[in-house]
Amino acid sequence: MSMVLELQFLNEANKTVTFSVDEPKETLTDNEVLIAMQQILASGAFTSTGGNLTAVKGARFVERTIREINA
Repeated sequence: MSMVLELQFLNEANKTVTFSVDEPKETLTDNEVLIAMQQILASGAFTSTGGNLTAVKGARFVERTIREINA
């Protein structure tokens, strides 16, 4: 099973921009994630085709189970 932390922001075009973090610490709290997202936003380090990031939209942990089928 693999886990990804998806960080969702809005850009100047009001479109969602998602950054994925593979295998995040499972002990991260909602507050820690939110603070990190606010720091990313304040740094201005990232942009998108729709312009600069303007707001935090949300975040979520996504788990996937992959089962290979041998041919």
